[in-house]
Amino acid sequence: MDKSLDRRNFIKLSAAGAAGSILAGSGALRAAELKNAQPDGDNGIIHRTLGKTGIRVPVVNLGVMRADNPRIVTMALDGGMTLLDTAHSYQNGRNEEMLGELLKDRPRDSFYLATKIRGNNEEELMGQFNTSMKRLQLDYVDILYFHRPTAEQTLDPELLGIMKKIRDSGRAKFLAVSTHSNMPEVIRAAIKSNVYDLVCTSYNFNLENLGDLNQAVAEAAEAGIGVIAMKTMAGAYWDRERQDPINTKAALKFALQNENIHTSIPGVTAFHELEENFEVNRDITMTEQEIKDLRLDQQTAGLFCLGCESCIAQCPQKMPVPDIMRSYMYAYGYKDLSLARSTMDSLSLQGDACSNCSSCSVKCVQGFNVAQRIKDIDRIRQIPGDFLA
Repeated sequence: MDKSLDRRNFIKLSAAGAAGSILAGSGALRAAELKNAQPDGDNGIIHRTLGKTGIRVPVVNLGVMRADNPRIVTMALDGGMTLLDTAHSYQNGRNEEMLGELLKDRPRDSFYLATKIRGNNEEELMGQFNTSMKRLQLDYVDILYFHRPTAEQTLDPELLGIMKKIRDSGRAKFLAVSTHSNMPEVIRAAIKSNVYDLVCTSYNFNLENLGDLNQAVAEAAEAGIGVIAMKTMAGAYWDRERQDPINTKAALKFALQNENIHTSIPGVTAFHELEENFEVNRDITMTEQEIKDLRLDQQTAGLFCLGCESCIAQCPQKMPVPDIMRSYMYAYGYKDLSLARSTMDSLSLQGDACSNCSSCSVKCVQGFNVAQRIKDIDRIRQIPGDFLA
């Protein structure tokens, strides 16, 4: 499928295609023509409901992943955002600890909290969950994610049993999966499981095949599953030198044109970013200039890896190339060296990456110079961790 055609026809391909043609160039893309696109609550904020959970939240909430300033979280909550998204692994646990201290003095019914755990057995999953709950100082989380499972793991009876055990204990209200590789397959597995209440998926204007992803998202919404978008900013920059920024406000609006995307959790590290997200919460209308800014008719790959995993089969060493590319994006796009380093460390790479190959046989569908990008980011493993904390 032609990439630019697929992206440019996003609205037509989405199940919510009533917004009209994004190609028409006839001024703003009218949010009024979309369902659930009008302000309906305090502060003029647009809300949508997370499937059958009944949780009604703003269309933009707070991804706390890279935030280390509690004032940003406070400002988000005071401004009307109600869903906070973190994970066991974020900032080596400091993210959850910060939230625990901040939230302990707030009414428990004034916010929703989501965290993520990852593992292959009960010891790993329960160990992470118990640690996370201690850090968060909460009796329960509203949403508990199985973080980055394969489609097979999403349907694994043993792993499903562990997640249900946590839910049945009352310490997690709803169960979810998060995915940024092979997203349609994982989403469909979550639907088939009849266990998961929500999915969190990478979703942005620069994805290769929005058609299939839109269809999977529509299927999830039809099944009553809440859909949350992450990675909406597609790396924040087009270039590793950070001289060519992506219009991230336009990128966020783009994701929300699909009414089956119930909310989004963009990461925020600065107050001006949060202010922009507040603006989107009140108006998701896309202007003609914003549409142009996203370069939908160009083959510009940027820093965002599609997570298609076609590279893994091509690599003689079966390197986790998509994860390495994600670390590359964190370093060169977000300038978050700590997150880039922790991502690389989680891969348990032995020695210098790619040292056994004299040339690279991987041909990236986006045209990434995979060998060079791996070389560039692999250097971060040689930096003492306390330099990056």
